[in-house]
Parts: sequence; structure tokens; C-alpha cells
Amino acid sequence: MTVPHIALVTGAGRGIGAAVAAELARVGATVVLAARSLDECERTAQALRSGGSRALAVTLDVGDPASIAAALARVREAVGAPDWLVNNAGIAVSAPLCPKDGSADELYERHMAVNFHGARRIAEALLPAMRVARYGRIVNIASSAGLRGYRYVAAYCASKHALMGWARAAALELDGSGVQVASVCPHYVDSPMTDASVRKIAAKTGRSESEARTLLAAENPSGKLVEPAQIARVVRELLESACNGAEVELDGGAPRYHPTQR
Repeated sequence: MTVPHIALVTGAGRGIGAAVAAELARVGATVVLAARSLDECERTAQALRSGGSRALAVTLDVGDPASIAAALARVREAVGAPDWLVNNAGIAVSAPLCPKDGSADELYERHMAVNFHGARRIAEALLPAMRVARYGRIVNIASSAGLRGYRYVAAYCASKHALMGWARAAALELDGSGVQVASVCPHYVDSPMTDASVRKIAAKTGRSESEARTLLAAENPSGKLVEPAQIARVVRELLESACNGAEVELDGGAPRYHPTQR
């Protein structure tokens, strides 16, 4: 009998993370849903359990090393060591390049703590067991902001570029070990994070939220927002594949697979 994979998905209470959790549960994985809000994760986990899947909700603040250690200890005790990791949790705060209030340092440190160091720390905590088992899969939900720049989100872009750089280096170092690293780089997604951006644009410009959403969709090469379900399918394909160093860009149309970075 095949032992099901144990998949840890961060930022899993809603949006992309919830879609990924549902997709992995669908293929039989034991899914651990982790986020700062336990209530959101528990609701999603309960829905998965109602459908016959095995799902566990845990509290995890990826920006806090102590929270990471406590959450991973809880996961190992409850279901075992994850062999699939989906680093999805992240933040995106818009600000001009040089904020007049002097908040630049805090802004950069916060983005790096969550979007880069959080993902890196979780991966590095799971890597020893993966190496011993000679099997493991790590998929980082990066962003098109890890491949290019955008106005007013320099801190976000910097953190996602850092995550991409780490993933490329890790894939090279882990090549042949049985552990693989891949990156998914969506453009604007139909998600709660984009909803927040829509509200901010509407409040700042006087446009309707519908108009603001259309503006963001138009920024994507396809002219459409990326659906979380498409991201979830690509993540599952990468977890099930044998393609170390893969990078997949999603813009609302067909996925674009970049040359493997190794």
C-alpha cells in the first residue's frame, strides 16, 4: 500500500493556498493547512475532511522563527514529517520608492521576513529529513515580481527576487539528492490579495472596484486574472514531477515553462 504524501501548505486559509490544499487532498495527500489565522485554516480543513480527506490545521506565522519551530513540531507529532512543501504565505504592501515617513527599512524587513526568510526557514527545517529519505518536493509560490519589477512595490519585488535566487541555488545544490525545488510565478491573481489592491486603487483614484479590477487584469499579458485553481493544478504537477529547478510563469493564459534553472 502506498503511503500518502504529507503536504504542508502555508497561507492555506483562503485564496491560492486553499485551492492548492484542495487539489492536493484530491490526489490523496495528507494536507496540513498553515496560516496565522487558525479559524480560516480549520474551516478549509473541515471541508476537506468532510469529503473524506485527511487534513490538519495549524497556526503558523512564517515571519516568526519560533512559530515555525512550534508548528513543525506539532505537524511531525500529529501526521509525520512533510515530504511536500508549498511555500505560499506572503505579503504585498505598496509604497513609493522612498516613503516620506521614513518607513522604508521596516517595509523591506517585513517583506523579507515573510516572503523570503519565512519560506527559506521552513524549507531548511524540512530538508534534513527529506535528504535522509532521498525524496522531497518544495514548490515556492513566487510571483511575476520575482522575474521583473513593478511600480510602488519595490520591497515586494526585492523579496520575491530573493526567493527566486534561493530556489535556483537550492535546486543546483540538491540536484541528484532526490529533493527538488520549483517555483511558480503568477501575475495578478483573482485572490483576496488582489481584492485588497482593488479596494485601495478604487479609494485612491475614485474608480469603481470593477474598473480597478479591469485595470489589474489588463496588466497581465493575457488580459485576464490568474485563477487560483490553475495555480493549484500547476503546483500539483510540479510536486508529482521529476523536474528539479522548474520555473512556471502564469499570466491567465497557458502556463509558460521557463528553461530549468540548473
